[in-house]
Amino acid sequence: MSFDLEQAVSLLQKEFPQDILDIKEYRNETTLIINKDQIHRFCKHLKDNLEFTFLADLTAVDYLEVKSPRYEVVYHIHRFGPDCEENIRIRLKAELTDDDPKIDSVVSIWSSADWLEREVYDMFGIEFTGHPDLRRILMPEDYKPYPLRKDFDVRNREASKESFEKALEDGVD
Repeated sequence: MSFDLEQAVSLLQKEFPQDILDIKEYRNETTLIINKDQIHRFCKHLKDNLEFTFLADLTAVDYLEVKSPRYEVVYHIHRFGPDCEENIRIRLKAELTDDDPKIDSVVSIWSSADWLEREVYDMFGIEFTGHPDLRRILMPEDYKPYPLRKDFDVRNREASKESFEKALEDGVD
């Protein structure tokens, strides 16, 4: 029996009728906009019941002054099927407000989310509740701004200067 994307979406709509806020189709890609408070439960269901076993990517988008809510966390998830003959892809998006940029971690579902969530935290300042080791991964620990936010001032070198001076004081090896 073949399993396809339409079946997956239909099953998800039955299981989560209130939590799928919107479904968008564009260029043969399906995106489900999910209630951010249910993202962990939703992803766990995808993996445990529908065999979407591979989290290919997790990232964020900042829509400063373009739309509200300001942020979206984006998940690209794949199902390869029992004999890897299928390749079903689904995109999930969860919207976050500027005053509360937090969402549940999915590391307990897909271990590949570990460093991806850390990167999103480091670059956008989005916190992943329940993450086992949420700390900066690319920028120094004491670096205050978030470089991929649209309001990040690339001309302001003060944060980099402070971080560099602290490293000199601490004695970098």
